[in-house]
Amino acid sequence: MFSRDRWSEIIEALTANWFRTVLTAFGVLWGIFILVILLAAGKGLENGVKQGFSGIATNTMFMWTQVASKPYKGMPKGRRYSFEIEDVAAIKDQVPGLRFVSPRNQLDGFGGANNVVRGLNTGAFNVYGDYPEIIQQEPMNITSGRFLNYSDINEKRKVAIIGEGVKSTLYDKGEDPLGTYIKISGVNFMVIGTYKKKSQGGDPERGQKEIYVPFTAFSQAFNRGNKVGWMAITAYDGNSITNLKNDIIDLIKNRHTIHPDDDRAVGNFDLYQEYSKVNGLFVALKAVAYFVGVLVLLSGIIGISNIMLIVVKERTNEIGVRRALGATPWSIRGQILMESIFLTIVSGMAGIILATGVIWLVNLQLGQMDTSEMMFLNPSVNLGVVMVALSILIISGLLAGLIPAQQAIRVKPVDALRTE
Repeated sequence: MFSRDRWSEIIEALTANWFRTVLTAFGVLWGIFILVILLAAGKGLENGVKQGFSGIATNTMFMWTQVASKPYKGMPKGRRYSFEIEDVAAIKDQVPGLRFVSPRNQLDGFGGANNVVRGLNTGAFNVYGDYPEIIQQEPMNITSGRFLNYSDINEKRKVAIIGEGVKSTLYDKGEDPLGTYIKISGVNFMVIGTYKKKSQGGDPERGQKEIYVPFTAFSQAFNRGNKVGWMAITAYDGNSITNLKNDIIDLIKNRHTIHPDDDRAVGNFDLYQEYSKVNGLFVALKAVAYFVGVLVLLSGIIGISNIMLIVVKERTNEIGVRRALGATPWSIRGQILMESIFLTIVSGMAGIILATGVIWLVNLQLGQMDTSEMMFLNPSVNLGVVMVALSILIISGLLAGLIPAQQAIRVKPVDALRTE
């Protein structure tokens, strides 16, 4: 029940030496401030990193051929082999739970010799022979025209989708590339679309200087036959590609007469496994934030506990009088605990408000910047974090006041009345 007299007494006790009270409260304020800021910073870093994965099918692995490192069934060590288009069909048929199996061939040009010509302009670009599904496995925004479709695949159309970097190199400013022709390693392809994609690390320019053509037209134009350079394989949600990876690799080994224990013959990169490591990293960062924040908060709580012990010592005479007049031990204990909790919650809420203001200012500044390529985005804390912080404050207030409260009820009325 609310008691005006009790709360007046609490306020009077805490403001009797207001400078000491403010310094004590600052320890709790600073601890909760650090806790909230660390959690918000971790969330901002997590948002920025995950922004880099947006649009990517993270449940994906990439697979390519390497050199057989063991002899097997008459086949020598050091043998080279190639994936074939029939391998794609076999993987789709024999490994359940896969959403996409995208074969890919590639002509390297970026950073090397010029391999693409348009009129008097030339450039060095990576050229990929792909299936339409690749756009669902890599982040890409079509800025004009369209992407590949299965009519292009079935009819082996010599069409191309070029990046904005290719467009700026081969075309004049404002010129529309759609319907024009570019020559890739001596073969003409008609441009049917342009794209822009986010950089995925390394050179941000590289992602904009790529060209996509139908896999079948690529194989025909550049004499690849039924060969496949590498594959992008994506599993359905709920089926981890990490768990399916061994089945896929074992199937490839069996089809190409590779020793079952040869772990070097099939190269692979498990994007889902790496993405899981990133998620695990942020869980660890959150745990560190809580650990550091709680330790800093604990130092403030210890300060409050010490001050409450001093307050109890200073009020020994008062406590003795109250005990002599019939105050129960629980009444004395409750008074001290309420003072401790009140001081802790007020200072803690001030810390939360201050941290919220800082986070708001940071987000206001970020809102005026281009954050599409930043590794830090929208630092924030959710309501759950605030509730956890309040719970920590209440528990901390109880702990801070527990020892002083016990000390107060041990005071004997006769001894207290003798104290000056």
